[in-house]
Amino acid sequence: MDYRDMPRESLNSNIPEGRGMIKWAPFATMPEQFENVRKLQEDQVKIERPELSDDRLDEIDRTLKKALALKRQVRIEYYYDGHRFSVVLKIISVDIWSMIVVGQQNDGEEMVFISFIDVLNIIML
Repeated sequence: MDYRDMPRESLNSNIPEGRGMIKWAPFATMPEQFENVRKLQEDQVKIERPELSDDRLDEIDRTLKKALALKRQVRIEYYYDGHRFSVVLKIISVDIWSMIVVGQQNDGEEMVFISFIDVLNIIML
């Protein structure tokens, strides 16, 4: 006889609950596996750091100095962690020793630090 068809009064109420959540323990590793798959997918779309010619580096340097002297906003395209990014900012200073461009974004609300090595293009606005 199927226990689902039996009246509740005739069922034994002292039946243990069983293993509970223990039976699902092997699936506890699934979030890590999904995280690893997501990381692998992100790594596939990453690009290598572009190498710029000497002429291109000179042009970027001239534009950088001109924008600093004229205190104009620039759009800097840069490389970070396998991706290309773009930011509009006003250049505050250029630190030669640490090789960093320091700028302000959104009218002085946020300071931005970009390494010379990562700069791909500078466009004066």
